[in-house]
Amino acid sequence: MLNQPTLQKLESLRLHGMAEAFRAQSDPAQRDGLAALSFAERFALLVDQEWTWRQNRALTRRLTQAKFRYRASVEDIDLRTPRGLDRSLLRSLTQNSAWVEQHQNVFLLGPTGVGKSWLACALAEKACRDGFSAFFLRAPQLFRDLALARADGSLGNRLARLAKIDVLIVDDWVHALMAESERRDFLEICEDRYRLRSMILTSQVPVAKWHEQIGDPTLADSILDRLVHNAHRIEMRGESMREERSGKKA
Repeated sequence: MLNQPTLQKLESLRLHGMAEAFRAQSDPAQRDGLAALSFAERFALLVDQEWTWRQNRALTRRLTQAKFRYRASVEDIDLRTPRGLDRSLLRSLTQNSAWVEQHQNVFLLGPTGVGKSWLACALAEKACRDGFSAFFLRAPQLFRDLALARADGSLGNRLARLAKIDVLIVDDWVHALMAESERRDFLEICEDRYRLRSMILTSQVPVAKWHEQIGDPTLADSILDRLVHNAHRIEMRGESMREERSGKKA
C-alpha cells in the first residue's frame, strides 16, 4: 500500500501530528514492535501524537504571546537563598495553577533585584503550561499603551483584549504616583478582571502604601477593593540577585 497519498491527505487536513506518527509506524524498523498491537491500539497512538502535537503548538503560541521579560520556570526557583519565600504557598500556587482557575491575584513585594519579576514570569509560565494565557507588561509601558490607545480611539478594544488574558502581569506597580488617567484606566482593568481573571503585581512599595501611591481616595478604595480581596502576598527580602542570577534562576 502506498503511504504518500495518505500522508498528503493528513497534511491537507492539518493533522500534522498524526502524519508524523503515521510515518513512524510505517518505518520498517518499528514494525516488529507494532506487530503485536491491534488496529485500535495503533490508531490510538496516531491520535495521541496528534493531540500532543496540538498541545505543544498551543503552548508555544501562548508563551510567545505572553512576552515574558525572563525565561523562567517554577522548577528553577532557588529556595536555598533566604528571601522570605513560603515553600507551602509556592507549592500551592504551582500545583495545576489553581489560583488562576479560582481567579485569584498574586502580589510579589520586595526591594529591587530580589527576583520579583523573574518569579512573576515563572508563575505565569507554569500557568501557560497548564493551559492559561498570560501577558507581561511593566506599569509605565501599560499606561503609555493605554494613553496612545485613547489618542487614536482604540482604548475600548485595547481594554477588551487585556480583559481576555487569564494572567496579566503588571511589573513595577505603583513605583511612582499615578496620574488621573492612569487611575481611571487601571480601575477599568480591575473591574473587567474582578472574579473573572487573575493578575500578578510586582512592587517595591508595601501594600499599606498603595492607597497613597494611587492618589485619589475614592478611586484608590475601588481599585484596592478589587485587588486585595482575593490575593496571595509574597513578601521577598534580601540582597539583589541580579548578578548571581544572570538570567538563570530567581
